[in-house]
Amino acid sequence: MSTFPNCPKCNSEYTYEDGIFLICPECAYEWTPGSEGTEEEKVYKDANGNILHDGDTVTVIKDLKVKGSSSVVKQGTKVKNIRLVDGDHDIECKIDGFGAMQLKTEFVKKI
Repeated sequence: MSTFPNCPKCNSEYTYEDGIFLICPECAYEWTPGSEGTEEEKVYKDANGNILHDGDTVTVIKDLKVKGSSSVVKQGTKVKNIRLVDGDHDIECKIDGFGAMQLKTEFVKKI
């Protein structure tokens, strides 16, 4: 019996071969043998093209309506200690007076 490498995503040992791909039945990840370490980390950039990192401080570049509320996050609002996440809204943060929020990187600039 031949052994296949563990899944690079979830480290499952139950991988199998299907044509030229290796497949993980637990997380449904597919890859070709030898390509396990070639996946690149996503790069988050602000409106000016500066690279963002967790913990950065950013400024909102335009007024943003808050969904489900009549209030607005004003242009120039400083947001400290951001967290970068995958998804439609790339930034999780806390804004004074609003609480926990999610923002898109296209509406902020790095300080």
